Amino acid sequence: MSSFVTEVLASSGKLEKEDLSSKISKMSRKIEDTKEQVCDMINKRYRDFLPSLQASEDLMVQVDDVSKEMVSLKSFVESEVQLNIHEAVAEYTTLKQQLERNTVVITMLGHLKEFHNSMEEFSKALQEKKYVDAANQLERARTNVESLKGWKVSQLPLLSALSSELTVQRENLNYHLGDEWKRLVIWKLPPSKEPPGVASFLQVELYLSQSSMNDSDPEPPAVLCSVLQALAIQGDLLHKMKFFSQVLLKNMLKPLVLHSSLSVQVAEQQGKGVALTFKSLKECMEERATPSQVYIKVLLVLKTLHSHLLDVPVGDKKLSTILGELIWEELSRCIIHECLLHSIPTNSSQLEQYNTVIKETEEFEKSLKEMEYLRADSTDLLKYARDVNCHFASKKCKDVIVAARKLMTSKMHNTVKITPESKLCLPKLPAPRTSEQVKQEAAPNEHTAMENGSQLSAWSLCLPACHISESVQQLMELAVNTLCEAVGSSSQCALQLFFTVRNIFQLFYDVVPTYHKENLVKFPHLAAIQHNNCMYLAHHLLTLGHHFRAHLPQPLNKGVATFVDMVPGFRKLGAQCFLNQLNVQRAELLERLSTAQNFCNLDEEDNYIAASKAVRQIIHQLKQLGTVWQDILPVSIYCRAIGNLLNTAITEIIAKIMMLEDISSEDGEHLHTLCQTVIEEGPLVFIPLAEEHKNKKYQEEVPLYVKKWRTFKELVIVLRANLQEIVDRWADSKGPLAVEFTSLEVKSLIRALFQNTERRAMALTKIK
Repeated sequence: MSSFVTEVLASSGKLEKEDLSSKISKMSRKIEDTKEQVCDMINKRYRDFLPSLQASEDLMVQVDDVSKEMVSLKSFVESEVQLNIHEAVAEYTTLKQQLERNTVVITMLGHLKEFHNSMEEFSKALQEKKYVDAANQLERARTNVESLKGWKVSQLPLLSALSSELTVQRENLNYHLGDEWKRLVIWKLPPSKEPPGVASFLQVELYLSQSSMNDSDPEPPAVLCSVLQALAIQGDLLHKMKFFSQVLLKNMLKPLVLHSSLSVQVAEQQGKGVALTFKSLKECMEERATPSQVYIKVLLVLKTLHSHLLDVPVGDKKLSTILGELIWEELSRCIIHECLLHSIPTNSSQLEQYNTVIKETEEFEKSLKEMEYLRADSTDLLKYARDVNCHFASKKCKDVIVAARKLMTSKMHNTVKITPESKLCLPKLPAPRTSEQVKQEAAPNEHTAMENGSQLSAWSLCLPACHISESVQQLMELAVNTLCEAVGSSSQCALQLFFTVRNIFQLFYDVVPTYHKENLVKFPHLAAIQHNNCMYLAHHLLTLGHHFRAHLPQPLNKGVATFVDMVPGFRKLGAQCFLNQLNVQRAELLERLSTAQNFCNLDEEDNYIAASKAVRQIIHQLKQLGTVWQDILPVSIYCRAIGNLLNTAITEIIAKIMMLEDISSEDGEHLHTLCQTVIEEGPLVFIPLAEEHKNKKYQEEVPLYVKKWRTFKELVIVLRANLQEIVDRWADSKGPLAVEFTSLEVKSLIRALFQNTERRAMALTKIK
């Protein structure tokens, strides 16, 4: 009867609903019981730390059974709801919501189960030194804890205990991994207080261990692989490698680049690993190591590290790649600035030999790429080496400017003599063949005929004999050598070198007058030397560009290579410097003459002594200038300079005498004596070279350089002449006196020299 009723109820669908409701209710109670038991077990395990291993395993089985029953029930409910959706939407919705809440609880219980299992596996793997498994299990446990924290309904008090346990075990794993790393890589460094140097670097040692502490430990490669991969999973590998790379660069790689006397040696230690230590090369006398030496030493270190430590895959790249990314930028910069830069040739003839360095750099980078330190597109070092022409020009220009500035700031008084026969040491450059040269070769007879015709003098465009600073001669040689480097160079290199030469001369124009400013005013001989220096440079700048232009690459050979535009500036600079010195000397002459009491009342002893002293000082000053300027200035410049100063002195003397209104016979005699001293000793300063007797002719040519010389001599004659002699020298405005003085000046002199008598009156009437 009951079975019949059941069948009837079942056909109506009511029994399934009632049975389903009762089943869900029973399931909810069972889930709650299981939840309480699991939470209690987890609390005891990770919070209260009570031994309940067996109970926890039974609970895990119970959780699995409930989970399976829950899955079956969920499937049944979903199918039943779909069949009767139109009839029992509200009832089934309520049941489904309850089921979903139960599902959430089951999921949380599953995460707790996974966490527990992961921690158990972690402890087991850590004891067996399976560090990769331990790190993976710890990562799984962390993922489950994060999932539990992600559920909003999760308010379990044991989450803090789980997080704390996870942190403790992570630090535990890090401690074991750090301990293994310390046994694999051992540094021995000098005391931090010791200053860096070859002596301190000799104390540096690096040990790469290949064996563990116990005989039962796994094989070294397995330990190394396991430690590195576990560090990568933990996220600590990059930190370890950064610290290792910094120590490696500072204490091993950079010292090998910086110190040529340091070398590295590798010592195998019978089954225990390898040791890298420094040794000193006492026979090495070079200040800097060559690129080849640096590459060999650095490669030895990196190959040893690669074979004993870094040839291990970590994720999608090897450990050597990670280290290369950390050290390459700084290492390549160090090699460039401390080695390659100093290996750049200083002479263009050595550029061909530099191809060896380029090949060595290629081999060095190739070896690093084979060991996977570098990526295929990393060529910083090689790019620098291949740009040798550009670097050569830059280095050459820098060295040239430094050398030029050193010459400009050196002492000017060290001089060399320049004669008309002196030639600038210009290199013999092959003359470019032009159409005109071809025609000349085809018609040698015509060329010979032109040679036999009128030609310029052999002394044309030659510098007169003088002295210039030795530093200026060296400066010109430096400019010529730099232009020689530009010949045959690339266009860019030649442009750099050519304009560096122009910068040399511009630097001279700006620096020398400023740097030596005080000395050029204070010392007359330096002013004369500076005048000669500027004229010497201007002379050679006229033709310097022409000599090299045809041999330089474009656009320099199209007329750009010239220095002619700088010539007027140098001539003006030299002339102005010497004129300033002449003004100083002229002022001193006038100051000395100001002490002569205007040549008044020379019959008084004090006045005569003062006037005589002033004249002697003038002669002495001119002789002193003659001493310092003789053989320094060209003869013509020297005579014009001394003549100008002497002219200043006698012009002032003439003016002072002409101002006198009354000259007694005794005063006239004294004036004549003083002026005669000037006439006798003045021409002596016009002997430019005392040892050459032929140059005495310059004494006879004094009037050429002293405009007032004849005027002065006429004045001296008048001072001792009688009235008739004065009238005779006037000769009706046709005599020598009339050439030098006006009638008013002569009358003034007569009135001052002679008393008012009839004879004086008659003489004055004849001066017309």
